[in-house]
Amino acid sequence: MAEMVNNKVNITKDKFKIVGNKGADSEQILRPSMTYWQDAWRRLKQNKIAMGSLILLALITIMTIIGPYLSHYDFEVTNNAANARNLPPNAQHWFGTDNLGRDTFARVWIGGRVSIIIGLAGALIDTVIGALYGGISGYFGGLVDDIMMRIVEILYSIPYLIVVILVSLIVGKGIIPLIIAMTITGWCYMARLVRGQLLQIKEQEYVLAATALGASPKRIILRHLLPNTLGVMIVAITFDISGFIFGEAFLSFIGLGIQSPNTSWGSLAASAQPNLIFYPEQLFFPSLFISLTMLSFQLLGDGLRDALDPKLRQ
Repeated sequence: MAEMVNNKVNITKDKFKIVGNKGADSEQILRPSMTYWQDAWRRLKQNKIAMGSLILLALITIMTIIGPYLSHYDFEVTNNAANARNLPPNAQHWFGTDNLGRDTFARVWIGGRVSIIIGLAGALIDTVIGALYGGISGYFGGLVDDIMMRIVEILYSIPYLIVVILVSLIVGKGIIPLIIAMTITGWCYMARLVRGQLLQIKEQEYVLAATALGASPKRIILRHLLPNTLGVMIVAITFDISGFIFGEAFLSFIGLGIQSPNTSWGSLAASAQPNLIFYPEQLFFPSLFISLTMLSFQLLGDGLRDALDPKLRQ
């Protein structure tokens, strides 16, 4: 018995072997620590289609700023000379001229400036109103939620064109009336989206802790609930912008949008449509940039949806 005890006492380190990491390798950090937004940006950069769309949108935006100054022609100046109207693309007029002799290159980028401003402004207004309305409805719930959602459903059921026509008759036509007409009911989708997200997260522990500490509903909605729906809202904004650009192009095409001498991609397409058979390039360029801008926002939105999904975080 004493011999067995001595054998146990005499066990040394030489009889053991380290298996696996050795020395400094055991303390090595295999994955650097990063925040949610840093990880989302890393995953977005790995999506080549989304990054290509982002670069294309940046180039189009830059050209809407500097493009009109590159042509050396004023987009409003007409030239009634027979040899200056309906010209094809050439060295002086890179996109040709229209039926009034105006430079199409300058008008395309001025029109793009108007279309993108309408898309960004409309999406911003929709986001602010929809997030606040949906946040209040989702946080309080019960009777307040029922009443507020019934109002949203009523507004959502109003035909889109009726709203636009009424606003045009009352306010007039132009950029501001068009934004007003498109956002009167446009925020309803964002409100329903935010409300659905808040119903899922308002029972989380950090919300209950904030309530127990005496935080006001306003602080809880603005500081705790809405920031946690920001990822979903960003994705919705990218789709919203493309929707506004298409809506503006459609309304301008049927004569309810931007009026001459101002221009937009939709109004350029509308004015070029009667001459499509003889001068197809006049319709090609505005249609091309409408398509590229909408497609880029859609692909960027898909990339953001994957990058901001916490379930896909590695």
